[in-house]
Amino acid sequence: MLVKYRKDYEKVAMGLLSFIPDFKDIAHLQTEMQWYQADNNHQLLLWRQADGDFCGIIGIEVGADFILVHHDSLSPEERNPQNQQQMLDELAALYPDQRVMGTLEMAPIIGAWERNRDKQRTADHY
Repeated sequence: MLVKYRKDYEKVAMGLLSFIPDFKDIAHLQTEMQWYQADNNHQLLLWRQADGDFCGIIGIEVGADFILVHHDSLSPEERNPQNQQQMLDELAALYPDQRVMGTLEMAPIIGAWERNRDKQRTADHY
């Protein structure tokens, strides 16, 4: 389940984001956290599994007709295509009227998710 970031999740959020190579530097990570907190259109969503533990995070920008995914990260033990697909499926369900898109860095991941989603819809149709 995706949960909106709150200040009391800061350490968890920073920990999950630190798995992204660009955010190994604490100063860069703190700057990114401030960027997400400075504007209501920039959001961090933490992903919680059924056991209640946070194990993933997605950083998005909300537009009028799109959701732009800037970052996503899963803890190493949860990092697999199924969990990544599930996080993106839940994101799309949260914003049914907007198209989920990715930055240049995220575009391959979003593209794979869309192809998988299209295959699933086709299989469900038959």
